[in-house]
Amino acid sequence: MRGRRFLAGLSLLLAAACAPPDDGPPVNAEDVMFVQMMVQHHRQGIEIARLGAARATDPELKTLTAAIESTQQSEVEMMLRWLHSWDQPLTPASAGAHDHHGGMPETDVKQIQALKRSRNFEYDLCNLLIAHQDDAVQMAAAEVSGGANPEVQKWAAQVQTSRKGQIDLMMELIKK
Repeated sequence: MRGRRFLAGLSLLLAAACAPPDDGPPVNAEDVMFVQMMVQHHRQGIEIARLGAARATDPELKTLTAAIESTQQSEVEMMLRWLHSWDQPLTPASAGAHDHHGGMPETDVKQIQALKRSRNFEYDLCNLLIAHQDDAVQMAAAEVSGGANPEVQKWAAQVQTSRKGQIDLMMELIKK
């Protein structure tokens, strides 16, 4: 009897050791694609926001761009941790890997360079950031509707809300 219990207990331990690990919440291709794209998108946003934090004279715009830079840097670090924990590459395998998802909305490097030389800096900064943040809203909407990971979907919904708020604020600043 004691031997049977020992064998039964040993069998349970071996079965548990051989069982696949609980990898946590589900992750699908939409989650991976969204996070990979958003890392690159955020890096562009950080570059634009740094320009604003350095050159803007309007206190509200200076504060907003500094906050965007700080927030998006933290979000990049979070997204890189997600990709690492999912054992996924930090960037897509090929340049056109996301084309079937509509590609990545990008702020053209030429637009960022032009902003550096702008004579109407704050107006141009707001317009560029409005377009850039609207791209983030669109990308986040695709994740909310097609992603599988609850944490990523929750964050995508937060991105939608926060970026829409930033757009509204910049629209008001342009009207000044």
